[in-house]
Amino acid sequence: MKEFLKRNIYNIISLTIFILFASLAYLGYKKGLFNSIDSFRNYILSFGNLTFLIFFLSNIIQVVVPGVPGGIILAFGVITFGPVKGFIYNYLSICVGCMINFWISRTFGQQLVLKIFGEKTFNKYKDKIKDDTYEKFFATAILLPAAPDDFLCYLTGLSNMTFKKYVKIIFLCKPPSILAYSMAWYYGFDWFIKKIK
Repeated sequence: MKEFLKRNIYNIISLTIFILFASLAYLGYKKGLFNSIDSFRNYILSFGNLTFLIFFLSNIIQVVVPGVPGGIILAFGVITFGPVKGFIYNYLSICVGCMINFWISRTFGQQLVLKIFGEKTFNKYKDKIKDDTYEKFFATAILLPAAPDDFLCYLTGLSNMTFKKYVKIIFLCKPPSILAYSMAWYYGFDWFIKKIK
């Protein structure tokens, strides 16, 4: 049992957080929080000064821990704080999460990355970090919304890229994909609310 927990700790954490989010979503639905965007926003803001902290930490967690529904948290940022502040908070918290991913990978090495993502995903991209064009590949992937960003951040920690260069790419290339995801989830959430009313 101990060995099983050790091997699957990240999967267990991911599943636990997913169940927590699903349970909170169900309770929110039963309480009528999804009747409108305003009712949802008012509930989130009812936590007062903790609202920002809860959101910021949740967004960092969804980047660091695979399987956490990150898109929904992005939407929460825009819905709760408005499009401008929501985007800025999403941007900053995700960049912090990306830096943590790099640090974890560089500190604990390839075995941990394999344990989190599995051999299939790792083997698909592992040779790219040895390529001279990896920096360009990574920047392009971070720029585009559809790339496996969180995994690539972990993978880059195993490359020769300096932390300074990594941070520069993250801060310069993240905004378009964050904006696209935030708006897509925001309008998707609005559509969902109208559908269940």
